[in-house]
Amino acid sequence: MSDLPRYEYVKLADAIAADIASGKLPQGAALPGERAMTELHGVSIGTVRRAIVELRRRELVATLPAKGTYVIGAPEAAASEPNEDETA
Repeated sequence: MSDLPRYEYVKLADAIAADIASGKLPQGAALPGERAMTELHGVSIGTVRRAIVELRRRELVATLPAKGTYVIGAPEAAASEPNEDETA
């Protein structure tokens, strides 16, 4: 199954998640607007919208109507912190 191609929106969501994990997009940071992201990543607006939905599903971002989309979490930090506390 790993040989299957990934959808463009998943690639974009993974790229943004990597920026969040690395700290390039810290908690509270606003993502660029949809139109800006289409130009920045060279994808359609539909791809950007699906990627944002995927990031919301992963609980990495939240969208505030008429305000924008903001980082609310980190992919690895949320999963690894409780395990470290339990072993300490």
